[in-house]
Amino acid sequence: MTAFDIALYRPQIGQAEIEAVTQVLRSGWLSSGPVTEDFEGKYAAALGVGSAVAVSSGTAALHLAVLSLGLGPGDEVVLPSLNFVSAAASVALCGATPVFADIKGPHDLCLDPEDAARRITPRTRAIVVMHYGGYAADLTALARLARDHGIALIEDCAHAPVTDSAHGMLGTVGDIGCFSFFATKNLAMGEGGMVVARDPAVADRIRRLRSHALTVSAQQRHRGGPSLYDVDTLGLNYRPTEIGCALGRVQLDALPAGQLRRQDAVRMYREQLAPLPGITVPYADRPVEESAHHLFAVVLPEGTDREQLQDRLRAARIQSGVHYPPTHLFTAYQERAGGEECRLPVTEDVMARQLSLPLHPGIGKDEVQQVAEAVSAAWPTTP
Repeated sequence: MTAFDIALYRPQIGQAEIEAVTQVLRSGWLSSGPVTEDFEGKYAAALGVGSAVAVSSGTAALHLAVLSLGLGPGDEVVLPSLNFVSAAASVALCGATPVFADIKGPHDLCLDPEDAARRITPRTRAIVVMHYGGYAADLTALARLARDHGIALIEDCAHAPVTDSAHGMLGTVGDIGCFSFFATKNLAMGEGGMVVARDPAVADRIRRLRSHALTVSAQQRHRGGPSLYDVDTLGLNYRPTEIGCALGRVQLDALPAGQLRRQDAVRMYREQLAPLPGITVPYADRPVEESAHHLFAVVLPEGTDREQLQDRLRAARIQSGVHYPPTHLFTAYQERAGGEECRLPVTEDVMARQLSLPLHPGIGKDEVQQVAEAVSAAWPTTP
Protein backbone atom coordinates (compact mmCIF):
# COMPACT_ATOMS: atom_id res chain seq x y z
CA MET A 1 0.00 0.00 0.00
CA THR A 2 2.98 2.36 0.27
CA ALA A 3 6.24 3.00 -1.57
CA PHE A 4 7.97 3.87 1.70
CA ASP A 5 9.83 1.69 4.17
CA ILE A 6 8.73 4.05 6.94
CA ALA A 7 5.32 5.59 6.30
CA LEU A 8 3.67 8.51 8.07
CA TYR A 9 1.03 6.14 9.38
CA ARG A 10 0.60 2.38 9.53
CA PRO A 11 -2.83 0.99 10.52
CA GLN A 12 -2.84 -1.26 13.55
CA ILE A 13 -5.20 -4.08 12.59
CA GLY A 14 -5.00 -7.38 14.43
CA GLN A 15 -6.97 -10.51 15.12
CA ALA A 16 -9.36 -8.72 17.49
CA GLU A 17 -10.47 -6.36 14.72
CA ILE A 18 -10.86 -9.22 12.25
CA GLU A 19 -13.01 -11.20 14.68
CA ALA A 20 -15.15 -8.16 15.52
CA VAL A 21 -15.88 -7.51 11.84
CA THR A 22 -16.57 -11.20 11.22
CA GLN A 23 -19.18 -11.22 13.99
CA VAL A 24 -20.96 -8.28 12.38
CA LEU A 25 -20.99 -9.96 8.98
CA ARG A 26 -22.47 -13.10 10.54
CA SER A 27 -25.13 -11.07 12.35
CA GLY A 28 -26.74 -9.90 9.13
CA TRP A 29 -27.15 -6.32 10.42
CA LEU A 30 -24.72 -4.01 8.61
CA SER A 31 -26.03 -0.47 9.09
CA SER A 32 -26.22 1.32 12.44
CA GLY A 33 -27.54 -1.05 15.07
CA PRO A 34 -26.61 -2.62 18.42
CA VAL A 35 -22.85 -2.51 17.83
CA THR A 36 -23.09 1.17 17.00
CA GLU A 37 -25.13 1.85 20.13
CA ASP A 38 -22.66 -0.06 22.28
CA PHE A 39 -19.72 1.83 20.76
CA GLU A 40 -21.50 5.13 21.43
CA GLY A 41 -22.03 4.16 25.06
CA LYS A 42 -18.43 3.09 25.57
CA TYR A 43 -17.09 6.26 23.94
CA ALA A 44 -19.38 8.45 26.04
CA ALA A 45 -18.19 6.67 29.18
CA ALA A 46 -14.56 7.17 28.19
CA LEU A 47 -15.20 10.91 27.83
CA GLY A 48 -17.29 11.09 30.99
CA VAL A 49 -20.41 12.39 29.22
CA GLY A 50 -23.98 11.16 29.11
CA SER A 51 -24.20 10.25 25.43
CA ALA A 52 -22.36 10.28 22.12
CA VAL A 53 -23.57 10.08 18.53
CA ALA A 54 -21.59 7.97 16.06
CA VAL A 55 -21.49 9.30 12.49
CA SER A 56 -20.00 8.40 9.14
CA SER A 57 -16.96 10.73 9.28
CA GLY A 58 -15.32 13.60 11.11
CA THR A 59 -16.61 15.90 8.39
CA ALA A 60 -20.14 14.67 9.09
CA ALA A 61 -19.56 15.41 12.78
CA LEU A 62 -18.55 19.00 12.02
CA HIS A 63 -21.38 19.51 9.52
CA LEU A 64 -23.95 18.21 12.00
CA ALA A 65 -22.52 20.47 14.70
CA VAL A 66 -23.02 23.53 12.51
CA LEU A 67 -26.47 22.37 11.37
CA SER A 68 -27.60 21.68 14.92
CA LEU A 69 -26.86 25.28 15.87
CA GLY A 70 -29.05 26.51 13.02
CA LEU A 71 -26.26 28.46 11.33
CA GLY A 72 -26.84 29.74 7.82
CA PRO A 73 -26.58 32.72 5.45
CA GLY A 74 -25.57 35.92 7.23
CA ASP A 75 -23.87 34.05 10.08
CA GLU A 76 -20.10 33.97 10.62
CA VAL A 77 -17.93 31.32 12.23
CA VAL A 78 -14.38 32.07 13.39
CA LEU A 79 -11.95 29.19 12.89
CA PRO A 80 -8.26 28.55 12.18
CA SER A 81 -7.11 28.35 8.59
CA LEU A 82 -4.59 25.80 9.83
CA ASN A 83 -6.81 22.73 9.71
CA PHE A 84 -8.04 20.22 7.19
CA VAL A 85 -10.46 21.84 4.75
CA SER A 86 -13.49 19.96 6.12
CA ALA A 87 -13.93 22.39 9.00
CA ALA A 88 -14.37 25.39 6.72
CA ALA A 89 -16.41 23.34 4.24
CA SER A 90 -18.86 22.37 6.98
CA VAL A 91 -19.48 26.05 7.67
CA ALA A 92 -19.69 27.12 4.03
CA LEU A 93 -22.01 24.27 3.04
CA CYS A 94 -24.55 25.57 5.56
CA GLY A 95 -24.43 28.98 3.89
CA ALA A 96 -22.52 30.59 6.75
CA THR A 97 -19.22 32.43 6.27
CA PRO A 98 -15.93 30.98 7.54
CA VAL A 99 -13.81 33.75 9.07
CA PHE A 100 -10.21 32.61 9.35
CA ALA A 101 -8.01 33.51 12.32
CA ASP A 102 -4.30 33.09 12.97
CA ILE A 103 -2.43 30.58 15.10
CA LYS A 104 -0.24 31.44 18.08
CA GLY A 105 3.10 30.66 16.44
CA PRO A 106 5.65 27.95 15.60
CA HIS A 107 5.66 26.68 19.20
CA ASP A 108 1.84 26.44 19.39
CA LEU A 109 -0.05 25.68 16.18
CA CYS A 110 -3.52 26.12 17.70
CA LEU A 111 -5.93 29.03 17.28
CA ASP A 112 -4.79 32.31 18.85
CA PRO A 113 -7.60 33.56 21.14
CA GLU A 114 -6.46 37.17 20.76
CA ASP A 115 -6.64 37.05 16.97
CA ALA A 116 -9.95 35.18 17.16
CA ALA A 117 -11.31 37.98 19.33
CA ARG A 118 -10.34 40.53 16.69
CA ARG A 119 -12.37 38.63 14.08
CA ILE A 120 -15.64 38.60 16.03
CA THR A 121 -18.45 40.78 14.69
CA PRO A 122 -22.17 41.10 15.47
CA ARG A 123 -22.71 38.32 12.92
CA THR A 124 -20.43 35.80 14.65
CA ARG A 125 -22.34 32.80 15.93
CA ALA A 126 -19.60 30.29 16.76
CA ILE A 127 -15.90 29.57 17.12
CA VAL A 128 -14.36 26.32 15.89
CA VAL A 129 -11.09 25.36 17.58
CA MET A 130 -8.86 22.49 16.46
CA HIS A 131 -6.52 20.75 18.90
CA TYR A 132 -3.55 20.47 16.55
CA GLY A 133 -1.67 17.19 16.69
CA GLY A 134 -3.61 16.22 19.81
CA TYR A 135 -2.40 19.17 21.93
CA ALA A 136 -5.07 21.21 23.70
CA ALA A 137 -5.70 24.71 22.44
CA ASP A 138 -6.18 27.51 24.98
CA LEU A 139 -9.70 26.43 25.90
CA THR A 140 -9.83 28.62 28.99
CA ALA A 141 -9.43 31.80 26.92
CA LEU A 142 -11.58 30.55 24.05
CA ALA A 143 -14.43 29.41 26.30
CA ARG A 144 -14.37 32.79 28.02
CA LEU A 145 -14.39 34.54 24.65
CA ALA A 146 -17.37 32.50 23.47
CA ARG A 147 -19.24 33.06 26.73
CA ASP A 148 -18.60 36.82 26.72
CA HIS A 149 -20.02 37.13 23.19
CA GLY A 150 -22.87 34.65 23.66
CA ILE A 151 -21.66 32.35 20.88
CA ALA A 152 -21.03 28.62 20.63
CA LEU A 153 -17.66 26.91 20.95
CA ILE A 154 -17.16 23.83 18.75
CA GLU A 155 -14.12 21.64 19.47
CA ASP A 156 -12.60 19.90 16.47
CA CYS A 157 -11.01 16.90 18.16
CA ALA A 158 -10.06 15.02 15.00
CA HIS A 159 -6.53 14.68 16.42
CA ALA A 160 -7.51 14.07 20.04
CA PRO A 161 -9.74 11.09 20.87
CA VAL A 162 -10.26 10.53 24.61
CA THR A 163 -7.56 13.04 25.52
CA ASP A 164 -7.44 14.66 28.94
CA SER A 165 -5.91 18.09 29.42
CA ALA A 166 -5.47 20.84 31.97
CA HIS A 167 -8.79 22.24 30.70
CA GLY A 168 -10.66 18.96 30.97
CA MET A 169 -11.41 16.12 28.57
CA LEU A 170 -11.07 17.48 25.06
CA GLY A 171 -14.41 17.64 23.29
CA THR A 172 -16.36 18.19 26.50
CA VAL A 173 -15.24 21.72 27.39
CA GLY A 174 -17.01 23.51 24.53
CA ASP A 175 -20.65 23.24 23.51
CA ILE A 176 -20.05 20.50 20.91
CA GLY A 177 -17.12 18.12 20.42
CA CYS A 178 -16.39 16.50 17.05
CA PHE A 179 -14.12 13.48 16.52
CA SER A 180 -12.72 11.78 13.42
CA PHE A 181 -11.99 8.08 13.08
CA PHE A 182 -10.48 8.25 9.59
CA ALA A 183 -8.03 5.52 8.60
CA THR A 184 -4.99 7.54 9.71
CA LYS A 185 -6.39 8.67 13.05
CA ASN A 186 -5.41 7.36 16.50
CA LEU A 187 -8.72 5.50 16.66
CA ALA A 188 -9.18 4.23 13.11
CA MET A 189 -12.41 2.91 11.56
CA GLY A 190 -11.48 3.65 7.95
CA GLU A 191 -14.25 6.23 7.91
CA GLY A 192 -16.22 7.35 10.95
CA GLY A 193 -16.65 9.96 13.62
CA MET A 194 -18.42 10.92 16.83
CA VAL A 195 -20.26 13.96 18.18
CA VAL A 196 -20.92 14.94 21.79
CA ALA A 197 -22.88 17.95 23.01
CA ARG A 198 -23.20 19.68 26.35
CA ASP A 199 -26.93 20.34 25.83
CA PRO A 200 -28.97 17.08 25.62
CA ALA A 201 -31.43 18.79 23.27
CA VAL A 202 -28.60 19.58 20.84
CA ALA A 203 -27.33 16.00 21.08
CA ASP A 204 -30.83 14.71 20.29
CA ARG A 205 -31.08 17.07 17.32
CA ILE A 206 -27.74 15.78 16.00
CA ARG A 207 -28.87 12.17 16.43
CA ARG A 208 -32.00 12.79 14.38
CA LEU A 209 -30.25 14.89 11.71
CA ARG A 210 -27.72 12.11 11.03
CA SER A 211 -30.57 9.84 9.84
CA HIS A 212 -32.83 11.97 7.63
CA ALA A 213 -34.51 13.49 10.72
CA LEU A 214 -36.82 10.47 10.90
CA THR A 215 -39.02 10.43 13.99
CA VAL A 216 -38.70 6.63 14.17
CA SER A 217 -35.31 5.04 13.50
CA ALA A 218 -34.63 1.82 11.59
CA GLN A 219 -33.54 0.16 14.83
CA GLN A 220 -36.83 1.10 16.49
CA ARG A 221 -38.82 -0.30 13.56
CA HIS A 222 -36.73 -3.48 13.60
CA ARG A 223 -37.48 -3.94 17.31
CA GLY A 224 -41.22 -3.79 16.74
CA GLY A 225 -41.78 -0.04 16.88
CA PRO A 226 -44.09 1.93 14.58
CA SER A 227 -43.65 1.25 10.86
CA LEU A 228 -44.61 4.81 9.91
CA TYR A 229 -42.59 7.91 10.71
CA ASP A 230 -42.62 11.63 10.15
CA VAL A 231 -39.88 13.99 8.92
CA ASP A 232 -40.26 17.44 10.47
CA THR A 233 -37.00 19.01 9.26
CA LEU A 234 -34.30 18.42 6.66
CA GLY A 235 -31.82 15.69 7.55
CA LEU A 236 -28.96 13.70 6.06
CA ASN A 237 -27.63 10.17 5.93
CA TYR A 238 -24.57 10.41 8.17
CA ARG A 239 -25.03 7.03 9.83
CA PRO A 240 -21.96 4.82 10.43
CA THR A 241 -21.89 1.11 9.66
CA GLU A 242 -21.85 -1.73 12.16
CA ILE A 243 -18.59 -2.88 10.56
CA GLY A 244 -16.91 0.45 11.25
CA CYS A 245 -18.23 0.64 14.80
CA ALA A 246 -17.05 -2.92 15.48
CA LEU A 247 -13.57 -1.73 14.52
CA GLY A 248 -14.10 1.36 16.66
CA ARG A 249 -14.90 -0.64 19.79
CA VAL A 250 -11.71 -2.68 19.48
CA GLN A 251 -9.62 0.38 18.65
CA LEU A 252 -11.07 2.23 21.64
CA ASP A 253 -9.91 -0.55 23.95
CA ALA A 254 -6.45 -0.44 22.36
CA LEU A 255 -6.17 3.35 22.50
CA PRO A 256 -4.41 3.68 25.92
CA ALA A 257 -1.64 1.23 25.01
CA GLY A 258 -1.21 2.88 21.64
CA GLN A 259 -0.94 6.29 23.27
CA LEU A 260 1.91 5.07 25.48
CA ARG A 261 3.80 3.86 22.41
CA ARG A 262 3.24 7.22 20.70
CA GLN A 263 4.60 9.00 23.79
CA ASP A 264 7.76 6.87 23.70
CA ALA A 265 8.31 7.74 20.04
CA VAL A 266 7.79 11.47 20.69
CA ARG A 267 10.25 11.46 23.58
CA MET A 268 12.85 9.89 21.30
CA TYR A 269 12.15 12.29 18.45
CA ARG A 270 12.47 15.29 20.76
CA GLU A 271 15.81 14.05 22.08
CA GLN A 272 17.24 13.05 18.69
CA LEU A 273 16.19 16.19 16.79
CA ALA A 274 16.83 18.84 19.46
CA PRO A 275 20.48 19.49 18.36
CA LEU A 276 19.52 20.43 14.79
CA PRO A 277 20.28 24.11 14.13
CA GLY A 278 17.21 26.31 13.80
CA ILE A 279 14.66 23.54 14.42
CA THR A 280 11.38 24.27 16.20
CA VAL A 281 9.46 21.36 17.68
CA PRO A 282 5.95 22.63 18.53
CA TYR A 283 4.78 21.92 22.08
CA ALA A 284 8.21 20.62 23.10
CA ASP A 285 7.76 22.32 26.48
CA ARG A 286 4.62 20.29 27.25
CA PRO A 287 4.77 16.88 28.95
CA VAL A 288 4.18 14.04 26.51
CA GLU A 289 1.31 12.80 28.68
CA GLU A 290 -0.76 15.87 27.73
CA SER A 291 -1.32 15.02 24.07
CA ALA A 292 -2.80 12.34 21.86
CA HIS A 293 0.27 12.76 19.58
CA HIS A 294 -1.63 12.31 16.36
CA LEU A 295 1.17 14.08 14.49
CA PHE A 296 4.83 14.78 15.07
CA ALA A 297 5.44 18.16 13.49
CA VAL A 298 8.59 20.22 13.17
CA VAL A 299 9.06 23.74 11.82
CA LEU A 300 12.08 24.17 9.56
CA PRO A 301 14.45 27.16 9.67
CA GLU A 302 13.56 30.17 7.55
CA GLY A 303 14.81 29.83 3.99
CA THR A 304 14.79 26.02 4.02
CA ASP A 305 13.76 24.33 0.79
CA ARG A 306 11.13 21.98 2.23
CA GLU A 307 10.57 20.12 -1.03
CA GLN A 308 14.28 19.40 -1.36
CA LEU A 309 14.40 18.08 2.21
CA GLN A 310 11.36 15.90 1.53
CA ASP A 311 12.99 14.62 -1.65
CA ARG A 312 16.02 13.53 0.35
CA LEU A 313 13.79 11.74 2.86
CA ARG A 314 11.90 10.14 -0.01
CA ALA A 315 15.20 8.87 -1.41
CA ALA A 316 15.75 7.21 1.97
CA ARG A 317 12.25 5.67 1.58
CA ILE A 318 10.86 7.76 4.44
CA GLN A 319 7.50 9.47 4.02
CA SER A 320 6.84 12.98 5.30
CA GLY A 321 3.86 15.31 5.04
CA VAL A 322 2.49 18.82 5.43
CA HIS A 323 -0.38 19.39 7.87
CA TYR A 324 -1.97 21.46 6.52
CA PRO A 325 -1.95 23.79 3.51
CA PRO A 326 -3.77 26.87 4.91
CA THR A 327 -7.44 26.76 3.97
CA HIS A 328 -7.73 30.51 3.31
CA LEU A 329 -5.26 30.17 0.42
CA PHE A 330 -7.30 27.54 -1.44
CA THR A 331 -9.05 28.75 -4.58
CA ALA A 332 -12.51 27.86 -3.27
CA TYR A 333 -12.00 30.00 -0.16
CA GLN A 334 -10.19 33.01 -1.61
CA GLU A 335 -13.45 34.89 -2.23
CA ARG A 336 -15.14 33.58 0.90
CA ALA A 337 -12.14 34.59 3.02
CA GLY A 338 -11.89 38.10 1.57
CA GLY A 339 -9.27 37.44 -1.11
CA GLU A 340 -6.03 39.33 -0.71
CA GLU A 341 -7.48 41.20 2.26
CA CYS A 342 -7.35 38.02 4.34
CA ARG A 343 -3.78 37.74 5.52
CA LEU A 344 -2.72 35.42 8.30
CA PRO A 345 1.01 36.17 8.61
CA VAL A 346 1.80 33.68 11.36
CA THR A 347 -0.08 30.81 9.71
CA GLU A 348 1.43 31.56 6.32
CA ASP A 349 4.97 31.76 7.68
CA VAL A 350 4.78 28.65 9.84
CA MET A 351 2.99 26.49 7.28
CA ALA A 352 5.57 27.28 4.62
CA ARG A 353 8.07 25.56 6.91
CA GLN A 354 6.05 22.83 8.66
CA LEU A 355 6.91 19.16 8.17
CA SER A 356 5.28 16.04 9.64
CA LEU A 357 7.37 12.95 10.38
CA PRO A 358 6.20 9.32 10.74
CA LEU A 359 4.30 8.61 13.96
CA HIS A 360 1.98 5.73 14.84
CA PRO A 361 1.69 3.10 17.59
CA GLY A 362 3.61 0.54 15.57
CA ILE A 363 6.70 2.62 14.91
CA GLY A 364 9.74 1.08 16.56
CA LYS A 365 12.72 2.73 18.21
CA ASP A 366 14.95 1.66 15.35
CA GLU A 367 12.59 3.32 12.87
CA VAL A 368 12.48 6.55 14.89
CA GLN A 369 16.27 6.47 14.98
CA GLN A 370 16.39 5.92 11.22
CA VAL A 371 14.05 8.86 10.58
CA ALA A 372 16.01 11.13 12.92
CA GLU A 373 19.28 10.22 11.22
CA ALA A 374 17.82 10.84 7.76
CA VAL A 375 16.38 14.21 8.84
CA SER A 376 19.75 15.17 10.36
CA ALA A 377 21.56 14.20 7.15
CA ALA A 378 19.14 16.28 5.05
CA TRP A 379 19.03 19.23 7.44
CA PRO A 380 20.36 22.61 6.25
CA THR A 381 23.79 23.37 7.73
CA THR A 382 22.85 26.96 8.63
CA PRO A 383 19.49 28.12 9.99
